[in-house]
Amino acid sequence: MADPKGFLTTERQIATTRPVEERVKDWNEVYVPGSLLPIISKQAGRCMDCGIPFCHNGCPLGNLIPEWNDYAYRDDWRAASERLHATNNFPEFTGRLCPAPCEAACVLGINQPPVTIKNVEVTIVDKAWENGGVTPQPPDRLSGKTVAVIGSGPAGLAAAQQLTRAGHTVAVFERADRIGGLLRYGIPEFKMEKRHINRRIEQMRAEGTKFRTGVEIGRDIDAAGLRRRYDAVVIAAGATTARDLPVPGRELNGVHQAMEFLPLSNKVQEGDYVTSPISAEGKHVVVIGGGDTGADCVGTAHRQGAASVTQLEIMTRPADERPAHQPWPTFPMTYKVTSAHEEGGERVYAVNTVRFEGDEDGNVQWLHLVEVEFVDGKFEPKPGSERKIPAQLVTLAMGFTGTDAKNGLVEQLGLELDERGNIARDEHFATNVGGVFTAGDAGRGQSLIVWAIAEGRSAARAVDRYLTGASTLPAPIRPTDRALTV
Repeated sequence: MADPKGFLTTERQIATTRPVEERVKDWNEVYVPGSLLPIISKQAGRCMDCGIPFCHNGCPLGNLIPEWNDYAYRDDWRAASERLHATNNFPEFTGRLCPAPCEAACVLGINQPPVTIKNVEVTIVDKAWENGGVTPQPPDRLSGKTVAVIGSGPAGLAAAQQLTRAGHTVAVFERADRIGGLLRYGIPEFKMEKRHINRRIEQMRAEGTKFRTGVEIGRDIDAAGLRRRYDAVVIAAGATTARDLPVPGRELNGVHQAMEFLPLSNKVQEGDYVTSPISAEGKHVVVIGGGDTGADCVGTAHRQGAASVTQLEIMTRPADERPAHQPWPTFPMTYKVTSAHEEGGERVYAVNTVRFEGDEDGNVQWLHLVEVEFVDGKFEPKPGSERKIPAQLVTLAMGFTGTDAKNGLVEQLGLELDERGNIARDEHFATNVGGVFTAGDAGRGQSLIVWAIAEGRSAARAVDRYLTGASTLPAPIRPTDRALTV
């Protein structure tokens, strides 16, 4: 145990955010640089080193949380980094983007604020980069086997890095112009600056991983031909088919999917545009969808100078405290205020969009909505509750319905899909096509970054076993793990 009295004498403290009026004027990360360093050792000391650490159960990666908490408490940052990287390829990603189910499962959280696991994690890895503790780990020898990884999001990158370190020759194919998938073009800069991705890519290049950008398998390269060229293929293309809203007026100018809006903003930060082709500047913005992607749209609209921002959610407002039907150590659906919500705007719950209204030039101007209640398993409109709100830019952030099967990848390989539109697979991440595996959202459906990395690592082990007959690669998800089918 780090500090036997730490959880009794030290109150929970989290990273300090920069003032709203300052941070909405730039795209830098919202936290005050260095604000964690003076407090993080004591925060790590709140860890109780439980006999049964339920934080392990909450973390799909099986992170060795009590161990690196203890090292962080003792300022042994090198050892902390070693234990952190033993289970997680990219802790600087999860430490910034993961909703921290480990904290929801923290035993201390039964009746006190849980340990700030996420803040400890990101401090450990940031110090490791600062101190030169993150270095390339090339294999001692090559296996002679080749692997193609389709997609460069967290699942694809994790699989590629593990397989490269196992000695296989790995090429990552990405249809966008830069590596990173949704980490690059779906996550706004203010949540994670892209320099964190760039330095990991350089580490992976030094280890031997090859990257091919601007190449879409199924369109630019025949998927079946790719399979014949490589000894194994890992599909980590994500669940990119966005849920649409088929209501009158959907065709109006100014109604966009979130993943049309957010990537353009990121391209501005990359220097591709001076201003975004889809900008919220001076407009009344409505974001449909109350999840993290919706919050990303809210924060982006603030920084682009929106006249107003309204976020709509069809569900009722979540409770402030853990609901009785979601007991510890499950991950509760509670009311969450992100940094984007702190910056302004209105959140409206229990409403449904009826139609969009435009002007004579075909530009959206109004959104008509109605209040709803959940009756007999479906949402029913409340009579007399219809109203309209100004909407000159609308972003649809209602989640995803499955992998993008329209580009030919699925058909050319002859892959089977499950009932949810994801690529079907067995307990070893193998598809119905020999030598073709899938990891992350492509097989699991829309999920968390921590699950993507866990699946990438586990799929890498399965591929390594397929290629060599055995594998020593660590993997958090085993064939008997029921979580694989959740």
